[in-house]
Amino acid sequence: MMKKIFILVFLSSILLSCNTAKSKKSDNVSKLDGTWELNYITGPRITFDGLFPNKKPTIVFNTKENQVSGNNSCNNYTGKLVVDGNKIDFTQPMAVTKMMCLDGGQGETTYMKTLQKITSYDITDDGKTLNFISGDIAMMRFTKK
Repeated sequence: MMKKIFILVFLSSILLSCNTAKSKKSDNVSKLDGTWELNYITGPRITFDGLFPNKKPTIVFNTKENQVSGNNSCNNYTGKLVVDGNKIDFTQPMAVTKMMCLDGGQGETTYMKTLQKITSYDITDDGKTLNFISGDIAMMRFTKK
């Protein structure tokens, strides 16, 4: 009898821990939801304000619909959100509008190319800063709008 109770308690605790792990994972992904504005990008020798003189790029996550969209400082883009835990993938083709950009498109090109290199993300504990990481290098930083 004692053995049966022990097995029942053991199985219950396994089921509970599985459920908590799942809800924590989806909570973490849902922290992405909303609009984020770029405030740092690595790579180019041009200053941030030089790359994006008129409008800072934004990214919008809708985790319920598995959608990502935004504006790359000139054109709008949209695509499928591919996320697993803190791993994220922007290599899937995205639909992008084709307006003529005032800055010659250098900021737009830099933004879209850097986005494709991102392999994971991290959100600060206060939920206000989103970092995009490639390997172990922070490539882009966004602030929650």
